[in-house]
Amino acid sequence: MNITMLLLFALGLVLLVVGAEVLVRGASRLAASVGISPLVIGLTVVAFGTSAPEMAVSVQSALSGQAGADIAIGNVVGSNIFNVLFILGLSAIIAPLVVSQQLIRIDVPIMIGISVLLYWLALDGSISRLNGLLLFGGIIAYTIFAIIKGRRETAAVQAEYAQEYGNQPAAAGRGLLMNIAGIIAGLMLLVLGARWLVDGAIVMARSLGVSELIIGLTIVAAGTSLPEVATSVIASLKGERDIAVGNIVGSNIFNILAVLGLSATVAPAGVNVAATALQFDIPVMVAVAIACLPIFVSGHLIARWEGGLFFAYYIAYTAYLIMAATQYGWLQDFRTAMLFFIMPLTVITLVVSAWRSYAEKRH
Repeated sequence: MNITMLLLFALGLVLLVVGAEVLVRGASRLAASVGISPLVIGLTVVAFGTSAPEMAVSVQSALSGQAGADIAIGNVVGSNIFNVLFILGLSAIIAPLVVSQQLIRIDVPIMIGISVLLYWLALDGSISRLNGLLLFGGIIAYTIFAIIKGRRETAAVQAEYAQEYGNQPAAAGRGLLMNIAGIIAGLMLLVLGARWLVDGAIVMARSLGVSELIIGLTIVAAGTSLPEVATSVIASLKGERDIAVGNIVGSNIFNILAVLGLSATVAPAGVNVAATALQFDIPVMVAVAIACLPIFVSGHLIARWEGGLFFAYYIAYTAYLIMAATQYGWLQDFRTAMLFFIMPLTVITLVVSAWRSYAEKRH
């Protein structure tokens, strides 16, 4: 095994942790200094920044032609599934995540709506340039809306953070620049760390005899979401849970509207949507987005068991992809168990949990 690749893997891991720490600290202090809530910072600045790898990969893939266009939509859909099931699941297992009213009433419904919109646009087998322009216009409108709404909470946010950071004048010159510099530095470290970690992991997997197929379905597919992993987990550990949850919801919105929108706009013939993605992966993405609502509503909290449920479903999703690609003998039994036992049981559990939470509030 190449020692250089091992060092690259280790350095990538270090950069991810350090970059996430710097990013979360800069984002939370920026929120305090300019009077915008940490949730809005998580939904916009942090979410858009940690989605930079998805943007780079998808746009470059779309420009390379038809085969690359398949990668572009696969990257967006796969990242959105990974973000919710793996990252939110892992973050909630580490520490239960409080969910704000704004996410439940506004941002999660927006995430669900644009996920359904993507499915509808893809029904004809492609996302055209016109569709891409429509999606990209959506991210501009969403960002403006999020910032305007966040500014209305200025007084409350300043009071909330005055105790932790002291009474500072809003947008205090040098301090504001330092916070912005911290966010940029954190993002750069995250992107570089993710690239090194993925490169090192691929080499190590090959040296251990793991197939190219498994590498592509696991390491490479999750690689562009590593900044979100590091950021949300560190934010969860530091108690910045609005940033942890907002980062994921914002990233999913950004991936569809900005990443896929721009990819379809610059691609010569739009972005092709494979039949398998339309029949399985995009519906899974929509279902995962919808599943967020009952979980978030139940006590306005993502409990550890709910995080564990998300995490287990990501393992099951990955196992299904591997078995389908290799035509494994247990594939049909696995599919039957998921469709007729595991998924219905999960739906019943989530509905009952949400109803109990609603009934408790009424009393």
